Amino acid sequence: MPATSPALPIAVALAIAPFAAVLQSRAMAPIALVSMLLCVLSAWRRDRAVPRPAGAAVGMALALGLWAAFSAAWAIEPGRALTTSLSLLAMVILGSMAAAAATGSDAPGRKQLVILLAVGLLLGLATAGFDSMSGNAIRAAVRGLREVPATLAFGLKPAGSVMALLLPLAVALPWPMSSRIAFVLAGAVMLIALPGDTAKIAAILGLLAAGAAALAPRAVPRLIGAGLAGLILVMPLLVAAVPTLPVERLPTSALHRMLIWDFTAARIAERPLIGWGMEASREIPGGREQPGAEALDRMRVTDPAQRRWFSEPHVHILPLHPHNGALQLWLELGAIGAALAALLAWFLGVAASRAPSPAAATGALTSAAITAMLSFGAWQAWWVAAMLLAAVAACALPHRRSPEAV
Repeated sequence: MPATSPALPIAVALAIAPFAAVLQSRAMAPIALVSMLLCVLSAWRRDRAVPRPAGAAVGMALALGLWAAFSAAWAIEPGRALTTSLSLLAMVILGSMAAAAATGSDAPGRKQLVILLAVGLLLGLATAGFDSMSGNAIRAAVRGLREVPATLAFGLKPAGSVMALLLPLAVALPWPMSSRIAFVLAGAVMLIALPGDTAKIAAILGLLAAGAAALAPRAVPRLIGAGLAGLILVMPLLVAAVPTLPVERLPTSALHRMLIWDFTAARIAERPLIGWGMEASREIPGGREQPGAEALDRMRVTDPAQRRWFSEPHVHILPLHPHNGALQLWLELGAIGAALAALLAWFLGVAASRAPSPAAATGALTSAAITAMLSFGAWQAWWVAAMLLAAVAACALPHRRSPEAV
């Protein structure tokens, strides 16, 4: 690979990111951001021109970030709202410039990138598997802990989500189809064996979407983008129906998630157009309280042990964020923000259909969407950086397009 290839920094990041995420998920932000900056600098050194962001998806992402910054005017914490919005905008600009630079990568650089991706996934999955089987001994040693707290096991969940995000990109490996299928299926099996239901679901659905996009590379990415857009727009209506479902049969953790979503939907209804402002989820009125008797009754929680658990001080009705990206968009940025995000989802689907490997890009998009809807906060820097890294990598994959996609 030439030293000036824009793909080189991204390839190196993909080789180390899964392993680093196992040790500490927050490492994803510096790894991704530094690699994207070096990617841009490599393109500038080669072309003597700064890569220019382009595309409707980039425009929608910037519009969403600007609206988030504008919402600082009525946000509960204006300073945090503005800081987070500006950080998000900066990451989007850097990621879009890196994507433009990566699009100009040569064939050897593209091949080396996906090979190093496979190496990174193998290293990350092996480390995560050993850590899990050893009672989190690796991650405890990294933190200098003599005794392993039970809560340390939860730290593997973000790493699993990162690897579930990157795994579909491996369908673009320059190997025979049987070898590629075996690799990604083995990776999915490893992720299923690790803690974290979200990563399991994201890995499975991401690979299924990649397989479908391999058969219909124009239609499937657009359908997924449209479906995600529609889901964002109707999510408050879907959540409003939660109390009518037999949620009382769910495990306590899942029931807690339903209570969080029910509370969030009620707060959305109070400010449906412009929301409560960027980052308002952290300080929404009533969010730090325990689920009240009325909420538990509405969800038909009658088990005394469960009701006692929900009354414990550490159990909040909205802990930092709703654990649902669409609901967080509605809660903080209102219908305007949700509409911008829906347009972004659609244009991402269109962009995936035009990627060098539509199957890989569609799989990564689907995995990211699943994780966004079920787990982390929408604006967590390490997760936003991970998604941007995956998007840039999708632009630098080897070309695998059928005649239908041309």
